[in-house]
Amino acid sequence: MHTKIILKVLGILLMVFSLTLIPPFIISLIYHDGGSSDFAFSGLGLFSLGLLLWLPNRRERHDLKIRDGFLIVVMFWTVLGFAGAIPMYFASNIYISLTDAIFESFSGLTTTGATVINGLDALPHSMLWYRQQLQWLGGMGIIVLAVAILPMLGIGGMQLYRAEMPGPMKDTKLAPRISETAKALWYIYLGLTLACALGYWLAGMDWFDAFAHSFSTVAIGGFSTHDASIGHFDSVEIELIAMFFMFLAGINFALHFSAFRNLSARPYFGDPEFKIYALLIVIGILISSGYLLYREVYLSWEDALRYGAFQTVSIATTTGFANTDFTVWPAFVPVMLIMMTFIGGSAGSTAGGMKVIRFILLAKQGSREIRRLLHPNALMPVKLHGKAIPDRVIAAVWGFFSLYVVSFIIIMLLLMALGLDQITAFSTVAATINNLGPALGQASANYQSLSDPAKWILTFAMLLGRLEIFTLLVLFTASFWRK
Repeated sequence: MHTKIILKVLGILLMVFSLTLIPPFIISLIYHDGGSSDFAFSGLGLFSLGLLLWLPNRRERHDLKIRDGFLIVVMFWTVLGFAGAIPMYFASNIYISLTDAIFESFSGLTTTGATVINGLDALPHSMLWYRQQLQWLGGMGIIVLAVAILPMLGIGGMQLYRAEMPGPMKDTKLAPRISETAKALWYIYLGLTLACALGYWLAGMDWFDAFAHSFSTVAIGGFSTHDASIGHFDSVEIELIAMFFMFLAGINFALHFSAFRNLSARPYFGDPEFKIYALLIVIGILISSGYLLYREVYLSWEDALRYGAFQTVSIATTTGFANTDFTVWPAFVPVMLIMMTFIGGSAGSTAGGMKVIRFILLAKQGSREIRRLLHPNALMPVKLHGKAIPDRVIAAVWGFFSLYVVSFIIIMLLLMALGLDQITAFSTVAATINNLGPALGQASANYQSLSDPAKWILTFAMLLGRLEIFTLLVLFTASFWRK
């Protein structure tokens, strides 16, 4: 393991992250909200720390091994989560405890969207911008952004990409070189963000809210600048734009790249994962809207469709926006929507959950095992889009699923041992490990009322979900550290 290279990379990434405090610093100057010095000192401190890590190791040149890649990804997300809490904790115009600052920072960077802050409408503009920006940076993964410049520094980036990229098909590249792949992803990401911001602005948001909500929409984060979330605007047009871009952000970005390069929609309709993803959302909308109308929660089908469709897209894609308080609906709908987050969005998207592709492969493998009971000697490969899936991939998916279930149960039991009721424990673990945000029970409004130990456990769950179980848990194995 190349310790000096790891320290060098962490130093570079911390220095890059410190530059991201410039926009909230500028916002603070524009709105005169008193936060400019907080962001200035935090940025200088993080840049100095990164410089101290980089300077002694700047001449190191080695290719990263797979272990180095995993360690850097986990260390950086951890270090960045703590670093991101610094401007919140030391803010002079608001008070937030250390635990809450770290929870909020990890929630932003992992695009979970679970908040511990009350009174968002009264928060300084610079802090509101900073929270939204954290989600935007975490959406595609700040590691992938850094991968675009690492090759120029003599550090190979493929191992980082393999560790960071969501989904089982980690080796798929959009371009021949990893740096070009990272750039392609970010061009698409930036383009969607600008288009979303323009749509919000045209629909009636001011420029600040338009950009702030475009950050969390495309990142599938769910943070808002208002306590009532999207419901604050009470606008069907804004809700339709949000639904459209949440849906797009939950699609594999490789499909966006292919569609843009070929100027054709064929890549979408030829992809089995996209078909199931779209089908699940449509079915969810029909069930939730129909049930709300049937139970007379809304008396017109227009209202039932408006609120049912928005909450289904928001929760199913693991975004977490709200246009109403869905936790007061008949229990069937909120629980169904939270169960949909276990599937989540597509691999290669900014969504959380186990990913649609894994759900498809698990279903196909289960079907094959049933058929094998009747034909035990038959060769029955699992196929996707007409191609046989290697057994190694199927085994990895089952391994992921089993670790996911075990991790979920252990974390839920720990929360119940701390005094949380079953509904709160189940929903908060689901909301954090699936990077969703909104939960039920005691956390239906926000997570402020939970104890500090519970918040630390849920912070770990966010990181576990963001790094898709394996990347984080591999560090806890003896073989990882064995020479």
